[in-house]
Amino acid sequence: MPSSKKLLPDLLLSLLLIISTLYYAFKFVNFTIPPFEDAAMIMRYAQNLANGYGIVWNIGEPPVDGATDFLFMVASAALIKFGFTVGQSVRGIGFVSHILTVLLVYWTNRRIHNGSIPLSLISGIYLAVGTGLSYVSAYFGTPFFALAAASTWTLGLLLMKEENPRWQLSLAFALSGLITGLIRPEGVILASLMLFAVILMRGLKNSISMVIIFGVVFLLLGGAYFLWRWDYFGYPLPNPFYKKGEGGWSWLTFNASMLNALRLSLPMVFAFILGFRSKETTKTTVAYLVPIIGFAAAFGLISDEMNYGARFQYVIVPLALMSWIPLVRGFKLEALTQASGRERGVYLVGLIALAAGLVYYSWFQNCFLTPTQKSCLGPYERDGRLEMAKMLANFRGKGYVIATTEAGLLPYYSGWTAIDTWGLNDQYIAHNGLTVEYLDEYKPHIIMFHDYYSPLVPPKLTEPNLAQRWFGMTILMKTYAEENGYVLAAVFGDTPYDTHYYYVRMDFEDSERLIERISEFRDYFYPTTGRRSINYAIYDDGQ
Repeated sequence: MPSSKKLLPDLLLSLLLIISTLYYAFKFVNFTIPPFEDAAMIMRYAQNLANGYGIVWNIGEPPVDGATDFLFMVASAALIKFGFTVGQSVRGIGFVSHILTVLLVYWTNRRIHNGSIPLSLISGIYLAVGTGLSYVSAYFGTPFFALAAASTWTLGLLLMKEENPRWQLSLAFALSGLITGLIRPEGVILASLMLFAVILMRGLKNSISMVIIFGVVFLLLGGAYFLWRWDYFGYPLPNPFYKKGEGGWSWLTFNASMLNALRLSLPMVFAFILGFRSKETTKTTVAYLVPIIGFAAAFGLISDEMNYGARFQYVIVPLALMSWIPLVRGFKLEALTQASGRERGVYLVGLIALAAGLVYYSWFQNCFLTPTQKSCLGPYERDGRLEMAKMLANFRGKGYVIATTEAGLLPYYSGWTAIDTWGLNDQYIAHNGLTVEYLDEYKPHIIMFHDYYSPLVPPKLTEPNLAQRWFGMTILMKTYAEENGYVLAAVFGDTPYDTHYYYVRMDFEDSERLIERISEFRDYFYPTTGRRSINYAIYDDGQ
């Protein structure tokens, strides 16, 4: 055990990291923004679970696992039960997780790798000012997943280092890996890759007991969870995986994932390249790269939709930050060691500038959270779907149903029963696609969809266009509405080439009121631009 005197500098620097992270959070991160569209889906599940309805999308309907962040959703629901609001619970878990991960990066580098204070500190700061808190402000649970993965990797690094590790350490590694998999399903892949990395470093013969413990934990505890969720939800995998993975392997999403991983952790790439300079460091380099590259490559199996700010690949960043220091150990700059006092001063200033540049690079990734982002401090614009949902909330509790492609803000804030027509939160649609018969079962009171046409720019119903899944779905919704007497209340957009359609059914109590309120809605700001929308429905021939 290190003496208290040796621990004091690390404790003081840990406090500095916490203070710095808090200062950065409240000075540079915008916590006034509403949930990002996709984050609101998880919030709906957490709220329903906390209120005793089970893991359901619509109250009173069978369970559906549309919230792929399973353990995060359960933890959020638990906090809601203790009296926190949904937003407080979601953001609170993410915020605390981010700070703990920053500290874990620092202490892993200091105590496991015996890294210097400057290198360990810059690693912690790099993570502190990166995109982690941007996910928190948008209400995503990404830092919670990152904390679990970083904890598992820390235990894996200890297993690599110890000659005869205790069985308790192997058990802790397995349990931490299981928790990582319970937070997000791809965590199982990541934990398995970490196990493989440990085997590479230790050798199979010296890893048998560890592999057995890992296998027992995942087969017994993980298997029990797997069988429970299969019985509870009716399908073995989370619902979005059937929709997002139905196209099979995609080189497009593989390339996107690899580029995201490279962009988020680019400075550490040079350390990994340097790690191939000798046979001694090559083995370590390859082992450390296994979970990083393997995890990024696995995303070639599913589509890249909903990947706000490369959040799917973010978990790679703390892993890389906890792995790079051993790869540069022993590498010396002759010019620095042989330099005069003045020259060393210049080199010192240069290294400080380099460290500042690395921190700036990490912060700069917050400028690329969405494709249409206009400011590094504002990840997305004012969203008319939120204001519309709040208006619709005045009609909640009346059994009204909305069928929508936008299954985040509208369902969550309106409180309406919702059909997610894309299928991420609907088991039938995920496996069968949207059908007229399925819409007939619900007879939705509002049909709303997003696509790239309008009354001024009509959709081109060509065979190649209809073969596109999203376009075909919205045309089905449009045709259904028009053939069943719905009124086109609004087509909102700031250009006629990118719009939100709102159809209202004519035969229920609040039909006329809803048509009037939607058609005269003045605060519909288009989410990609933040500009006030035009209602192109006035140009529809049927009006």
